[in-house]
Amino acid sequence: MLSQITSSQKSIDLENKYGAHNYHPLEVVLKKGQGVYVWDVEGKRYYDFLSAYSAVNQGHCHPKIINALKNQAEELTLTSRAFYNDKLGEYEKFICSYFGFDKVLPMNTGAEAVETAIKLCRKYAYERKGIPEEQANIIVCENNFHGRTTTIISFSNDEDARKNFGPYTPGFIKIPYDNIEALEHIIKTTENIAGFLVEPIQGEAGVYVPEEGYLAKAKEICKENNVLFIADEVQTGIGRTGKLLAVNHENVDPDILILGKALSGGVYPVSAVLANNEIMNVIKPGQHGSTFGGNPLAAAVAIAALKVIEDEDLAQNAERLGVIFREQMEILKKENKLIRLVRGKGLLNAIVINDTEDSSTALELCVKLKENGLLAKPTHGNIIRFAPPLVITEDQLIECTAIIKKTFNEF
Repeated sequence: MLSQITSSQKSIDLENKYGAHNYHPLEVVLKKGQGVYVWDVEGKRYYDFLSAYSAVNQGHCHPKIINALKNQAEELTLTSRAFYNDKLGEYEKFICSYFGFDKVLPMNTGAEAVETAIKLCRKYAYERKGIPEEQANIIVCENNFHGRTTTIISFSNDEDARKNFGPYTPGFIKIPYDNIEALEHIIKTTENIAGFLVEPIQGEAGVYVPEEGYLAKAKEICKENNVLFIADEVQTGIGRTGKLLAVNHENVDPDILILGKALSGGVYPVSAVLANNEIMNVIKPGQHGSTFGGNPLAAAVAIAALKVIEDEDLAQNAERLGVIFREQMEILKKENKLIRLVRGKGLLNAIVINDTEDSSTALELCVKLKENGLLAKPTHGNIIRFAPPLVITEDQLIECTAIIKKTFNEF
């Protein structure tokens, strides 16, 4: 039996020895979380400004979600889809009504949901649109992040995710993000276009927010050409950007909606693909599924997690506090030459550091932020993402902006 771990270094050493080295974490070992706070094994408290990449929108260990988990765990956790269970239908009705779709296909992780959407799009293209089998193309955007499965890395620009994992899956066409002309050109000049898969805001790319009107125009072009508009809202959805969905900022109704992360409030792996009957009904028994997809524990947790978003007005909180956060960061930008750019929407924000992408400046700043009691992580070398749980209060946010200002000005 392993002896009790009493220090951060012991935990780090164990992971380094026995775990695959597919992550490079900040050197902090967390033991407890509540709301916007996390504590390390030595008892130091931090503000969490990553929120598990927006999985913890509702805050760490939200009591309503945890209670749903406990109650359902004592009743029934898994049946597989070989049988019906008493929670799945309730959840399916709830989430379809919540987001305004006819049907949902439940899965577990964001990457699984993206894979599901790709399969759904292709099958619809062959059986409803008449594209010749094996010929369907899906348009994607450069610098996208939709996961790291074999299919998804086939259309990634991230060489760390791609190199030496080929051969790659065909059927994808990359175009520049936030470029309507490129989208229109490909759709009008290329045969067999089935869908357009897009993040409303590119989170992993550094919280790249497209020009206002981009999403609405893209949806319009897709509709005119019978191309499915597929919104990957795994990171941007469920209140994060100040609306329930990021596409809601431009009143866009996607043909296929992909959800994950905050769908469970970070309590349990839950993802979903939503579409209307015309699209979803192409899937027949045996053509897609998952042992854990749609399990009663996931269903109970997801209902509770979505109710928290609505009951506590978390999207509205994100909208209001996001404006305050960016205002404060713009003030800091005027005072400190380390900051080149501030961007974001709602409580999904980023600071672009005035240095090259291969520099260590952003990482060093995150280490200093950690020492000052705030946890964040760089992306693309010179960008720091700031995405606290949506339950954060204005007073807490102002305290956090003071920590960020102090850290940057002392650096």
